[in-house]
Amino acid sequence: MYDDKQLARLRAKYGDASNGVIHDPERARVAAAMIDKNGTRAAPYVGVPTLLAAPFLPVDRYAPDFGDLQVALYGMPMDLGVTNRSGARFGPRAVRTIERIGPYEHVLKCMPTKELRVADIGDVVFRSRYSLEMCHEDIEAYVAKVVAAGVVPLGVGGDHSVSLPALKAVGKDRPVGLIHLDAHCDTGGPFDYSKFHHGGPFREAVLAGVLDPTRTIQIGIRGSSEYIWEFSYDSGMTVIHAEEMPKLGIPAIVEKARQVVGDAPVYISFDVDCLDPAYAPGTGTPEVGGPSTREMIELLRGLAGINFVAGDVVEVAPQYDTNTTTAQAGAQMLFELLSLMVFSPSIGGRKVG
Repeated sequence: MYDDKQLARLRAKYGDASNGVIHDPERARVAAAMIDKNGTRAAPYVGVPTLLAAPFLPVDRYAPDFGDLQVALYGMPMDLGVTNRSGARFGPRAVRTIERIGPYEHVLKCMPTKELRVADIGDVVFRSRYSLEMCHEDIEAYVAKVVAAGVVPLGVGGDHSVSLPALKAVGKDRPVGLIHLDAHCDTGGPFDYSKFHHGGPFREAVLAGVLDPTRTIQIGIRGSSEYIWEFSYDSGMTVIHAEEMPKLGIPAIVEKARQVVGDAPVYISFDVDCLDPAYAPGTGTPEVGGPSTREMIELLRGLAGINFVAGDVVEVAPQYDTNTTTAQAGAQMLFELLSLMVFSPSIGGRKVG
């Protein structure tokens, strides 16, 4: 029962004389990285915005120097591959403007922007704003330089077609596995005389030999395009539909994803239309009946420890947002992906928990 003795204890420990000391070791560790000697934290709304408030490292496109980086955050502002609403070219800029994401992941107990050498290296520079194929070439060349330097690329799109050139760079020496979070399988064939659209990057990645379909799982699939996704099933991909998710439960889906990818190097691609439009209305092809942000954060946290080597967050189209809802969700998912890097054997390797 709360009494005067308890009150006296709290006053002694947390009153004015305590000078704001944080006693719990884990909380004190986080505070030490965030609060200066004067007891002040940096205001989240000042300065030049970067992805996840990471340091900005400008990189020469012709002679890149990544220094000692472990992870490079970068933008892919291109949406020439959309089939419905355009605007994802503004996704990287919108995600950069979101403040107060991280730096502490309280469930995984990590601070990725403090524990990893990570920077925002800017956007892919495109030679043409009109040619989709040239833009894909530019993305592949850009990501290839990041990979060649031994740095893990984590990108923000842009429409989902950008995942194909990124996968070509990441999977050049060996096909990678894939955890794909989306409302659509994106394994469709040629559409309006082009195979390079946002509905087919993973089909083309398999055919290019850079993606292992038997180590690919697609989660959150729904909507009226199911008839297009024959390739997913025929190639051996594992597909979990949105309507299956409540019955299965997030822990079982996480376990299935771990079984599918095994110890393979894994690319994680998060399309914000995986989320129900209530949580992410600002996207090109919204589909009702999807999971919540809370469920998808839980799922991503459950993947800590997989061999995560690259990834992206795509399809944020901010002009369809009324209050930055989708950009907020996209930034949070990017933060969760970066947090997984702390535990990936290929980079951080910290033990979970």
